[in-house]
This record gives sequence, C-alpha cells and structure tokens, in this order.
Amino acid sequence: MPEESVRPLERGLAVLRALAAAEPGQLRAGDLARATGLARSTVDRVVTTLARLGYVRPRGQELHLAPRLMELGNAYLAASGLTGEVAARTARLADELDESVSLAVPDGDGVRFVTQAARRRAMSVAFRIGDLLPPERCAPGALFADAWDEERWAAWRARVAAYPPTRPIRHCRPARRPPAVPELADRVAHARRSGWALDDQLIEPGLIAVAVPVRDAAGRVRYALSAVSHTSRHTAQGLAAAVLPRLRAEAEQLAGLSGTDAPPDADGRAPAREATDPAAAKDELGPGFLQSLARGLAVLRALGGARGEGLPLTALAEATGLPRATARRCLHTLEQAGYAAHDGRLFRPLPRILELGHAALSGLTFAELAEPHLRELADRVRQSASATVLDGTDIRYVARAATVRVMSVHITVGTRFPAYATAMGRVLLAGLPADERERLLTAAPPRALTPRTVTDPGELARVLDRAAAEGHATADQELEDGLRSVAVPVRDAAGRVVAAVNVAQHAGTDPLSRTRDALLPALRATAAAIETDLHIAARFNTVRMS
Repeated sequence: MPEESVRPLERGLAVLRALAAAEPGQLRAGDLARATGLARSTVDRVVTTLARLGYVRPRGQELHLAPRLMELGNAYLAASGLTGEVAARTARLADELDESVSLAVPDGDGVRFVTQAARRRAMSVAFRIGDLLPPERCAPGALFADAWDEERWAAWRARVAAYPPTRPIRHCRPARRPPAVPELADRVAHARRSGWALDDQLIEPGLIAVAVPVRDAAGRVRYALSAVSHTSRHTAQGLAAAVLPRLRAEAEQLAGLSGTDAPPDADGRAPAREATDPAAAKDELGPGFLQSLARGLAVLRALGGARGEGLPLTALAEATGLPRATARRCLHTLEQAGYAAHDGRLFRPLPRILELGHAALSGLTFAELAEPHLRELADRVRQSASATVLDGTDIRYVARAATVRVMSVHITVGTRFPAYATAMGRVLLAGLPADERERLLTAAPPRALTPRTVTDPGELARVLDRAAAEGHATADQELEDGLRSVAVPVRDAAGRVVAAVNVAQHAGTDPLSRTRDALLPALRATAAAIETDLHIAARFNTVRMS
C-alpha cells in the first residue's frame, strides 16, 4: 500500500514557499489563500501554527518570515558538512582576493548558494545563501552539469525551451543574450578540459565569475568555489588569470574540510532547542494548531544530524520523540516535496530546503533581527528601547523602538555617545578583555558630562567589573541631567558581548534600584529573544552588526 502523505505538512510547506517568494511584508492571509489555492480557513490554521513555532511573525494583517525559520535551512547546511571553518576560510579568501567569494551546490538542474563572503562596495553583486540560479547563467552550472545523465539533460532542455535563458532572475536585471554566448554543453566541455568555468556576464551585464570544483573523496564535485567581480575591475579572462591559482589551492584545502563525516556542530555552535512542544501547543490553541505540521517540521530539523550517508528512520523517530509510523509518513511527505532523499535505508536532507525563506532571511542585519523585539519591549514597559554596538570609544545606535509620550527620550539610529557615560556603553566595555578595555579608556579619558558622570579611572573600573559580574549596567543622569538608563548585553553563540539593549527614561523621583528592578526582567527576556534569533541566523551566515 503506498505511503500516505501528511496533508497539513504539505500545506504548511506550500504556505512557506509562497511567503518566501513574496516581497517582505507584502502578503496577507487572503493573498496566501490565492497564491496557494488553499481555503482561507486552512491558511489561517497554518499561519497560526507557524506563528506559534516562531517561523512567521504577524504584524497587523501583514505576515513576515521570522529568523527562527532559518532552523530549517540550517538543518540542510549542517548535514551537508558545512562547518564554521569552511565559512571562515571562504571569508578569508574573499579578503585576500578582494572579491566576493561563494560556495554553491547542485540542486536538481539548478545551482544553489550555501556560503557567501561579499565585498562591500558601491558596485558589487552578492547572492544570498539559498538563492537558486539556472546552470546556463552561472559559472558553477558548467561544473555541476558535467555529472548529469541524459534524463537530467533532457529535463534541462525542456525547461530552457519553455523559459529561455534570457528570462529575468530574481534580484538581477534581465540580461540580453549576446550572440557569442556558448551553449551550456560547450561550457561543460571546456570545464572538463580545463578544470574551471567562467561566467562572462551570463547572469547580469557587467558581472563576471570564475568557479572551480571542490571534490569529495570519490572525486565527485561537491561544491563550486567561485570568485565574483565586475567588468569595471577585470575582464573575464583577466579575473581568471588573477584568481585561478588561489581558487584551486583553496579548493584542495576545502575538499578536506567539507566532508559529511564532520562531527555535529563542528563550529562550536549548538542547534537551537525546541521552542514549542506540539502537544502542549495543541492543548493551548485547539484546532487552530496543526500538530501534524509541527511534527513534520521537527522531522525536517532532525535531518540536520544526517551527516555522511544519512540517518535511519529509527534515529529520526528517536530524535523527534515520534512514533516510527508518524516519522515515516513525515519523511515520505518531505521526500515527495523534494526536501529529503531516501536510498532505501537512510534519509538525508536536500538543498531545496533552502527555498523555505532562507535566502530572504540570510540577508537580515542585526538591526533587523533586533527591531521586532525592541518594539515588543517598548510596548511592554511603555518606554523607548534601543540597541547599540561599540564603535571605537563610543556606542552607536543601530536599532530603536520609540514611544510617544509627553516626556520621552529622542534619539535616532546612528547617534553616538561616549561609552563610559552610558549604561549600554558600560555593558559593552565590560564584555571586552581587560587590556582592550584599558586601551580604549586610555585613548579617550573620561570627562564629566554632568556633575554625576563617573570619571575616576578606579571607580569606573569597579563599575565595569560589577557590570560584567551582574550582567547589567545602569547610568543615572551621567550622560544628561534627568536621563536614566538600564542596559543588558546581547551575546553571540560563542558568548562574546556583541551588542547592548537598554531602556532609557526620565529619572523622576523613584530611586535607581526601583527602576532597575522594574526593567531588568523585560530587558533580559528581550536580550534572550534577540540572542536566539542571532544564533540561528549566524550559524552558517554572517550577520552584519551595523
């Protein structure tokens, strides 16, 4: 008897695909019903379930993908053998070449990016982790197509016949096909002979790229390592001459680092823990919560442990706490949808998982991660909330949620203040190694901004030590008369303090201790929520802090 699919899981995946394909914030529940062909009541239940899991964030009537959704793509990336060291080497190579560098994998007859180290220039093109390109329009395509069988070639020819190579690609200008552009088969033959492939403005006018293969132990092309530039900097052949020696050398190194026998979380980052118990959520929300959808997505996340050839059904059932029959039906559904593969014994995730919002979310900055949580904090305490990073001896505001009150604190993103006189600055300074902290304070000795400003080096050192020990800091009318602030740190997955969150308000007549005790629980909860999103988003991706 054929295995039955899990219909709620199928519908949930359809909704996620529709959300991922839309511009951020452009879809409402009614739009999703039209895009997916599902009944509005079904869409409402799917959205309720995804929101409870933390994968979708309603904002009024608009629906937004939430950073926690990147858990799904991270499952594939972890199982693929991608590690922090691989990503770090890619970033170092980009610095050395002074060009954007990426790693891509084959996905059906497409090319999907899994690592990106972009150069920040006025004119630069960088693809996001999870973006999918057609093989005829990019350098890696010629490397991957060399392994196609006749069935795959036939499928590709049929697709090209229906959608010509000149069709627009998301986020790229429509390219005019030059008469001299060689066909994919010719480019594959060249790549087979030379060991590298070239994109001479195939994807977009002005964009050029060179790619080399990264092979596994069996000699199969596992990744394509690419350097991407622009014709304002190089000709296509000039780029090849400049970068090929280093690309080839790096590909040999990566071949030894990217195997799927890498231990779980070899980069030291642990997967996020389950935030929702499906059974408890079902009890809480009743028929509005689709337990089968939640279970299916739990199985998808568990595939992240499928290093090597994959995981057996028993291991996946144990990892999710599901009965074998339930886990098997979920896996069958994921396999039918193209998100998992089964060799008759073992299951493994496929790169198509990255289409479930990973590309859109991988471009989020820290400010974009933090802003929704700051809004919730500001609504909860009815005071303005902010996030800052350390910029030299100053703090710089990168995100803010302001409240409208008769008396409120007016600060804009980009504002800078001396770190020593602010609660957020003290949290950030307290998170530094002692020698680095001393260097910064020596470079810009504290000066009194109000009669209350702590400027004595010994006293300030004690204030910072206390902030480090207690996990929070205060500043009471030290930056400006009447202004009081309480702040807590935000840490990355390695435990380093990378940002600070605060609430600032008028000092009033209450003692500082009462203000601190009233604000700390909400501040710590907000910092923890931001950290969860940051750790998930940064596990295989660089999150720009400013």
